[in-house]
Formats: sequence, C-alpha cells, structure tokens
Amino acid sequence: MRYFKLSNFLSTLCLLAGTITAEAQMADTVKYNHQELFGPITWPVTVGGTRSASGKPSPAYWQNRADYQIKATLNEGADTTINGKVIIDYTNNSPDQLDYLWLQLDQNLFKPDSRGAAVTPVTGDRFDVKGFNQGGYHIGSVTITYKGKTYTVVPVITDARMQLRLNTPLDGKGEKIQVAINYDFAIPYYGADRMGRKKFKQGYVYEIAQWYPRMCVYDDVEGWNTLPYMGLGEFYCEYGDFDYYITAPANMIVVGSGDLQNPRDVLSAEQNKRYEEAKKSDKTVTIISADEVGKAATRPFNGTLTWHYKMENSRDVAWGASNAFIWDGAKVNFPSGRKGIAMSAYPLESSGNDSWGRSTEYLKNSMEIYSKAYFEYPWNSAVNVSGVALGMEYPGAVFCLSNLKNGGLWGDVTHEIGHNWFPMIVGSNERKYMWMDEGFNTFINQYASQQFNHGEYNDTSKRSVQIVRNLKSKDPLMTPPEAIGLNDYGQYYIKTAVGLNMLRDLVLGPQRFDYAFNEYVKHWAFKHPLPYDLFRAMNDASGEDLNWFWKEWFFTTWKLDQAVTSVKYVNGKVTDGALITLTNKEKMVMPVQLKITQSNGKTEILNLPVNIWQRGGVWVFKYPSTSSIKSIVIDPGNELPDIDLKNNTYTGN
Repeated sequence: MRYFKLSNFLSTLCLLAGTITAEAQMADTVKYNHQELFGPITWPVTVGGTRSASGKPSPAYWQNRADYQIKATLNEGADTTINGKVIIDYTNNSPDQLDYLWLQLDQNLFKPDSRGAAVTPVTGDRFDVKGFNQGGYHIGSVTITYKGKTYTVVPVITDARMQLRLNTPLDGKGEKIQVAINYDFAIPYYGADRMGRKKFKQGYVYEIAQWYPRMCVYDDVEGWNTLPYMGLGEFYCEYGDFDYYITAPANMIVVGSGDLQNPRDVLSAEQNKRYEEAKKSDKTVTIISADEVGKAATRPFNGTLTWHYKMENSRDVAWGASNAFIWDGAKVNFPSGRKGIAMSAYPLESSGNDSWGRSTEYLKNSMEIYSKAYFEYPWNSAVNVSGVALGMEYPGAVFCLSNLKNGGLWGDVTHEIGHNWFPMIVGSNERKYMWMDEGFNTFINQYASQQFNHGEYNDTSKRSVQIVRNLKSKDPLMTPPEAIGLNDYGQYYIKTAVGLNMLRDLVLGPQRFDYAFNEYVKHWAFKHPLPYDLFRAMNDASGEDLNWFWKEWFFTTWKLDQAVTSVKYVNGKVTDGALITLTNKEKMVMPVQLKITQSNGKTEILNLPVNIWQRGGVWVFKYPSTSSIKSIVIDPGNELPDIDLKNNTYTGN
C-alpha cells in the first residue's frame, strides 16, 4: 500500500469542499443508487459442473439427442389434413434415469379448449388461433421399443404436451429408446402466424411447420422443459438427423428443409437440369417459370408423388407445397469454399423484380454475409416460401408474407434466415428467453443491410434508439414471452439490439466485442446456452466485468438520463481549467462521451468510463480549458436512449 499523508489529504479536501457540498445536494435529487447496480451479483450455476465459469460448456456438459424419420401425406380436400408416422430414436446422454418422456404437440394450440385459446384476448392478437377450432393432433397409436422389447403405451396428453410413461426406465449415459407415433391433424388457415394455408389464383400455398410430435428438451438446467406452446413463445428443440418423406398431389412442388434426395423422381428432365444449373450460378436461375405454372408439360396431374428430404444435425424441419409455385434458385458461396443453394417458391401474385423475383438474391446474400461474420452455415440449402405467415423461421426453410416488396421483403428475408444462426445454430430456449433469438438476430440484421448491394436497404437512422427511449413497458427483457405485455414483445427485438450496439460501439469497442461474441457463438453452436452463459462468455473474452450492464438492460426497466449540471472555472480563470459536473439522474448508467467546444474554436471528444458512476450519481472532473467553454454535448452521436436530451447540452455565456 502506498504511504498516505494526512496533511495532503486535508489540503485537497478543503479545496474541493464547495464542490463536494454541491455534489451532496445534487445526489439528493437523483434516483441513482450505485450499490443497487454495482453491488455483488451472483449468476445461477448448473448442477454437476456442466457449464464453466468462463461461459463455455464444460467437459461435463451433456445434451440429449432426437433423430427423426417421418412419413407424411398432404390430403387436399374440404378440410386439408396431414397424416403421418414419426419414428424417433431418442438418446439419453444425461446421467439420469428417465421414467417417462415428454413430447410437444404444438398443433394442439388450435383445439378450442387449448390454453393458448383461453388466454387470447377478445380483441385477438397476431399469434392466436384466428377462429380455427377444429385443429389439433389426433394421436392414433404410440409404441415404444427399448432393449429389444416393443409395447404400446397410452399417452397422457395435457394441452400441447404428451407424456409417455415407460414400462422400463430409460437408462442414461448414451442409452437409446425408439418411439413410433401415428398421427393426423387439419391444417389451419392462419397457423398463429407461423404456418398455415392461403388461397391464390392458381391454388393453395401450404406452409407446414410444427407438423409432427417433437421431443421436449431434457437438459442440465431444468430437466424436462414442458412449457406449453401458447402462440407467442416459440420453441426449444433437441438436435438430431431428419429423414422425411412428403407424399402430395403430383401437380404440387414440395420444397423444404434439407437436401432433396430424389429430384429425378419428382421433377421433369428440364426442371432437373435447371435445378442443377441453379446450384452453379451466382445469378438467379428459374426452375419453374410463371408461364409454366399449371401446365401439363410442367407437372403430372394425376396421382401422388413422394418427395424425400434429409437434414443432418438440425433442431427442426419445415416445408411448403403448392401447385401455384414459381420456383428459382442460385448458388451460395461459403467461406470454406463449400457451395450451397438458396431457393424461393412463390405464387404469381408475389412475382416481379420489385418483389419475390429478388427473394433468392436476398436469401443468398444474407447466407453469405452471416456465414462470413459469425459461423458458416452448416447445411447445403435454404428455401424461402411465400404465403400466409408474415415471417417465420425454421432450419433451412423460412416463410415470408406474399405481398412484401423491395426493402420490406429484404428485411423479412434477412431476418428470417438470420434466425438460422440464432436460435437454429446457437440453440437457446426461445420459449423462456425470446430476446436471445429475436434480439440477437435483429442485431446482426443491421450489418447485413449495411453490406447488401452497397447498402441498398441500409437504414442509418436512429429510429431504434428513439423507440427504446420511449418504451413504457413494465416488463424487463428477462420476462418470458407468455408473461410480457401483449404490446411489449417488440422490445425483445429492438431493446436487445440497441443494447448490443451500445455494448459494441460505446463500452467495449468493435474489436473486443466482436471477438467475444464470436467466441460465444463458436462454443455454443448446436448446444443450449443460458443467458448466464452469454454474460459469462462476454465478460471473460472481453476482459471486462459487464455485470452492471447485464443487470440494468435485461433485468430491469430502468431509464437513462445523464446531464451536464454545472461548469465552473478554477480560481475563476478560464485558462486555469474548468470543473465540469455530470449527474446521472436515473437508475441506469452508461459511459459518457462528451463533445467539448471552446470559444477559441478547439473541439475535443472525451470518453469517460462507466466506472465514474461506481461511487455515486455525481461526477466532477477537471478539463484543461485554455479559453471559455462554448458548449458541451453528452452523446453527440445520439447513440444512447437518454430520456431527456435537453440536459445533455451545456451552452456557455
């Protein structure tokens, strides 16, 4: 410890007595409490040491697995249905013995007595059932095969979940069990804005998702994750391989997640030729043109065809089908040199160069941008389907609204395919932490917009900061989606993205932020991170204790109000320097950037760290002025959601 001389301290104290008194008076008027923010914070830890203190999966981390073989038939009629059989090979990698299995039955949202229907307000909302009350799964039979024995079980169905009680407990540490389920359901018209069917001039377009019973996740955090599907809250799924077959009327095109295994069985020779050309072309290649839709030479008109797709190490699959599809595609160039294909399928009503005629271009470029910036897209193909859903994402398949054009379509496409990084590659729990997929994705979308076609659709406005500045929500970001105000879920997107922007640009700087964020992505690809894993990973890789930021931004609804409250010259002389007082009037803090302009014309940007607020809400510092100060502006780039901009500016006499 350095020697401390009392006389020096007393002398300094006297010189600053007036200023300290002023600080104390101002501190009485502010809401800020430094202990509330900078006091001790302990994030939860998992049992068994499965996650490290550095925010990585530890050597003890485990994750269960579900591999699917699905055979389904699309039956068009007065009430179009899906009939299917799914065989699930489930691997229990946990150390635990399981007496039962839980599965998700998401189509049960569309039963009239579902919880989702019960909690829908009378005014309706975007994610409700929209009057479709004949939906839901009909489970025909369930059989279990374990250790060479096969038996039938009677499922216990509660709303959108199904429990299978096992005759013999499933052992852990790699033991496998097989579940076979026969099922059917009616396709809703408006599937809670996530799937459904829509009539166009040349036929229906079907966007099919949540279309088979899926395993719930059994993880190292909560065991079985059985929160029901109620509309807004999305999904949490295990990873595995998918081998699926769709039988549909022969005049339909079926596009979906993964790689088409039998193009020669379902496409004409000319379509096959164009399909292969698209895989090699950087420009969009038409596989089925507008003039060819509905023509006998293009598709057979009788019977059915079975389309076979495969997708490895995915958490879900989805598909689209229609006899009205225009279909095109183009090559995707990945950083490793690997090639893929981006495709779009859409009706005549969506066509045109100001609309879906550029969908494949948007999809291809987004995949290339995100692959280079974050993590190489791990699959070989992706398809965008035009239909009833405003915008919805699945691994390798996205649904966008049919009437979108220009920048609206670009924004929808780059957002939905961006979800293939969050949460399809980095597999967070969307049903509990919506900000970890919507917010991260909104954050990366802005960089894609800056880069695509020299910024053709780049929005350089501060609109998002203004939205956060005006937020009135009483619910913080850590609120689960089914508990947040019905008009407040937009903050999952915008508030998260604005927060990450501030962290990147104003707290850490791009170099440190980008490295830490990419480390998080790398370590949690195809795994199940918690918010606390993100917090620890960013702290550790950036070398910065950011707990104050995680607390205020994600766990509270606090506001920011930083002010310049006084400027006094030392000894009354402008050439002796100025004592500038800053006050943090609200409960949130951020580093302070100041633009100081002196009357002699000198302008300077000062950056003060967040640490100035660690002992209280008033900070006085000496600025070496050489002439009178003409103006001081806090946050000159207007990058912070400060709720009172008037006190951000000081103007000298």
